[in-house]
Amino acid sequence: MASIRLGLRENAGQFALLVFINSFVGAMVGLERSILPAIAEREFNIAAKTAVLSFIVVFGISKALTNYIAGRLSDRNGRKHVLVSGWLVAIPVPFMLMWAPSWDWVVVANVLLGVSQGLTWSTTVIMKIDLVGPKQRGLAMGLNEFSGYLAVAGSALATGWIATHYGLRPQPFYLGVAYVAFGLTLSVLAARETRHHVTREVMNTATATGEIALSQGEIFRRTSFTDRNLSSVSQAGLVNNLNDGMAWGLFPLVFANAGLNLTQIGALAAIYPAVWGCAQIFTGAVSDCVGRKWLIAGGMWVQAVGIGITALASGFAGFSLGGVLLGLGTAMVYPTLLAAISDVAHPTWRASAVGIYRLWRDLGYAVGAILAGIIADLFGVNAAIWVVAVLTCVSGIVTAVRMRETLAQRLAIDTV
Repeated sequence: MASIRLGLRENAGQFALLVFINSFVGAMVGLERSILPAIAEREFNIAAKTAVLSFIVVFGISKALTNYIAGRLSDRNGRKHVLVSGWLVAIPVPFMLMWAPSWDWVVVANVLLGVSQGLTWSTTVIMKIDLVGPKQRGLAMGLNEFSGYLAVAGSALATGWIATHYGLRPQPFYLGVAYVAFGLTLSVLAARETRHHVTREVMNTATATGEIALSQGEIFRRTSFTDRNLSSVSQAGLVNNLNDGMAWGLFPLVFANAGLNLTQIGALAAIYPAVWGCAQIFTGAVSDCVGRKWLIAGGMWVQAVGIGITALASGFAGFSLGGVLLGLGTAMVYPTLLAAISDVAHPTWRASAVGIYRLWRDLGYAVGAILAGIIADLFGVNAAIWVVAVLTCVSGIVTAVRMRETLAQRLAIDTV
């Protein structure tokens, strides 16, 4: 145990490997970002927006529930087994998307994709938190989400280009086969268990915190409702992914209706996660210095502005500006929310708290897709986009009013 050290520099090799593995996790989501709505309309003749967005609904629900399970399993059985299991679940996904004879196959593929994402992405997050210790969690989460969402962007751009030149199916999904092969191989052969780092951290902090063991029910109540900071983080995460679910499903249709081709739609689908991914390196580190609360609240407001600009735009330049602002706002929020959870949750139940937060956050995909689909079918796509913009703004207000700063709390413990 004496040889185990906490810190980003002290665990640089394993940390970098997990960042690389997470890029393949993100790339699996990017397979669908620019072309699946087009496949629904062109190959399966699905016109209703609610039906088109059904793949996001099942993805969000399955990923959300699996996040919760992944957190519990990681605390109970260790991290690496959960990570490898997630990649095994992903194996059939690209093949089902390539050869799906009906839309139902696409929906089932997204159930599996959601389960895989819940297991793999949750576990890479938890493992990085384990490795770095308390002082650089914002930076660590920024690097993790940078790798994942930059890969989402690159994969979305690549599939849009391939679809333009070679067709919607099966060629774009060949990339998915490679992603699964690399991710699974690295997870089995190179990733190492990190639970012993938690034991080291508990030894360092137990006396300072005086925290007692909590039941799973109490952890769920704290993270979801009763703790002002944890529940504020959970609601902001839900609304953040609510607007991402809307953007994933409706924005490609908006861009197509504006006369853009698949290459341009792929570029626009990439701008938002690319800005989101790259900016997180800086926003995560900034949150370690200035705190979490106002980056979260401000990020929600910047997202709302970006969504509104997209609703008002009619061409590539306006859509690009909206995507940049949406990505920047999301970058302010995403790593900071995870760092705030880690500030508050005790190491012995932190993985479970992260899983519960990610349960609420990724339910946002389903809520956003259902809400946006229903409003779009009843009142038009623009109305759906504006409703989501307003909800995002309100979430920022809730955070500003209800949440307390969490960084000072963690730093006080660290100095004891």
